[in-house]
Amino acid sequence: MHGYQLSKELTDTLGGFWRVSYGSLYPTLRRLEKARAIEVDVPTSVAGGTAGRRKNVYRITDAGEQMFTDLLAEVGQESGEDNKFRVRMAFFRYLKPETRIRQLERRRSYLEERLNTIETQLSRTDHPIDAYSLSMMTHGQDSTRSDIAWLDDLIANERGKLASPPLSSPSNGSSNGSGNGSKNGGSTNATDTNSASAGNGSGAKTGTTTRKKRRTTPRRKEHTT
Repeated sequence: MHGYQLSKELTDTLGGFWRVSYGSLYPTLRRLEKARAIEVDVPTSVAGGTAGRRKNVYRITDAGEQMFTDLLAEVGQESGEDNKFRVRMAFFRYLKPETRIRQLERRRSYLEERLNTIETQLSRTDHPIDAYSLSMMTHGQDSTRSDIAWLDDLIANERGKLASPPLSSPSNGSSNGSGNGSKNGGSTNATDTNSASAGNGSGAKTGTTTRKKRRTTPRRKEHTT
């Protein structure tokens, strides 16, 4: 995709808590190109030969995908920075459950420290707290408690995914009501059974169509933050 498309997609994904400007986007793309994390197609001419602005097309490389995954998996100081944590979480779908749990637990630990600090300040009696500071600290206490409860739910959900047994694959073939059973016509890997009308008491005829395997995981696009 070209720069405008990338900016729009990032805005759609992160617009609520992160602003992507062209002043930071294109320098970042140049750095990623030098690092061989992306490759750029520079058009030599405009389609149809008409005059117009030429747009470079950017594609993520295998090295870029690995860099993207490594950056997401890192657990660092950004766990304590609200916006950076939210940006990282917007791409949690690319991480393994155990990695997501580690990120969430790190964030929870930070919030517990923040809550302890706020409650310590609220319990102090050696100096008065004005009404505005008290209101701000009380709001921070409530919102931090809410965030911790939210993280607890997310962590429990991720652990549930790890504990859930994998779905068993469907067995090949099915028994017919006539008692004749279903015959396998060879070593077909996976089939869809199509129902047919019942015959003269000889059972239902079945046909099989080989399922086509589809790629379910789209190629990941590079997102710069």
